[in-house]
Amino acid sequence: MGTISVQSFFYDFFSVVIGAAYLWFPAITAYFAWKFWMYYIRLRYVSKIDWVLLEIKLPREMPKSPQVMEIILSAMHQTRSGVAIDKYWEGFLRVWYSLEIISKEGSIHFYFYIPKYYRRLVESQIYAHYPEVEIYEAADYTKEFISEDTDQSKGKWNIHSAEYKLSKEDAYPIKTYIDYKLDKLETEEEMKNDPLASLIELMGTMKEGENMWYQVLIRATPTEWKSAGAKIVDKIMKRDKKKKEGEMIDFGSMILSPGERMIVEAVERNVSKLGFDTCIRFVYVAKADKYNHIVSNGILGSMQQFNSLNLNGFKRTNSTSYVDYFFKNTRHGWKKKRMFDAYINRSAFYKPYKRKTFILNTEELATIYHFPGSVVRTPALGRIESKKVEPPADLPF
Repeated sequence: MGTISVQSFFYDFFSVVIGAAYLWFPAITAYFAWKFWMYYIRLRYVSKIDWVLLEIKLPREMPKSPQVMEIILSAMHQTRSGVAIDKYWEGFLRVWYSLEIISKEGSIHFYFYIPKYYRRLVESQIYAHYPEVEIYEAADYTKEFISEDTDQSKGKWNIHSAEYKLSKEDAYPIKTYIDYKLDKLETEEEMKNDPLASLIELMGTMKEGENMWYQVLIRATPTEWKSAGAKIVDKIMKRDKKKKEGEMIDFGSMILSPGERMIVEAVERNVSKLGFDTCIRFVYVAKADKYNHIVSNGILGSMQQFNSLNLNGFKRTNSTSYVDYFFKNTRHGWKKKRMFDAYINRSAFYKPYKRKTFILNTEELATIYHFPGSVVRTPALGRIESKKVEPPADLPF
């Protein structure tokens, strides 16, 4: 009897579902049609963007704080999303940029990968704050690794790719250049400690046949992350008590430990600055006989320079080093290709390589990407002796 009842139940259930198909089928069809349309028009919009890769060549002496890079990034904070017809007919997307540092067999280069439409904005900001640098339009260095004669599937190249994310909520700050006292211009250059130096030095160790790429994709965030910071502060300051609407918190009357007070101040300061949706990637590509497995650990160690035990830090995620479960070799090769393609397409915010991004503010971004001063002395970091200047406009012939 039990079996007959179960069979009858499922028979009746599916009869009702099929009978109501005229209600749910059009809705499901419309949903997937909308998804396909949005994917199509966004893909079309992205395919029409004219990109440019700008190489920034650094002078031998440049005793400037990463705070200068923070000013440049603030100018690049473009939140325009377009009106409805732009978004749903043209596929308009918020602008994003890629900040990159690469080592080509030990030779280190700094790049901005940007839409050409924003080239004047970016170049003017860089020259305004770093008048000693030289900026050149460069060929995309990734292209030589996707041509037929360098196809990784033929075993000529081994690839390690990894992405990094925050270990805590976005509102908690990482260790920034201010924590390293790099905002103090009066500090002697030889006394400074630049957290980016570890990564630059690692890149300088690349040998013939080895290449290492570092990519920071950024897009101005519309997220109200100040409210997330406020919730963290409320939780710390009020404990289990609910904050009354409009109530003012007096630090002097609160019983906070030194560590709690430090966290509250750090979070409030962090969310007070402009934020960017962010994706951080590394690629290590080397000839099969030159590939060094230790490099992946070196990258991890370099990223730990930005970690703070009480606040936030980076941890590795989505690495090609770890593929478990069934069909390991096949899935490992597939994952390598997907992550490599995501890098060379500078894709993270939209399909087909959409990632779960996190928010960093301008101070944090200026910490993980800036033009290092002479405190970073690795020979691999090529520096120009002096900046070339144009002759005066009124110079007689």
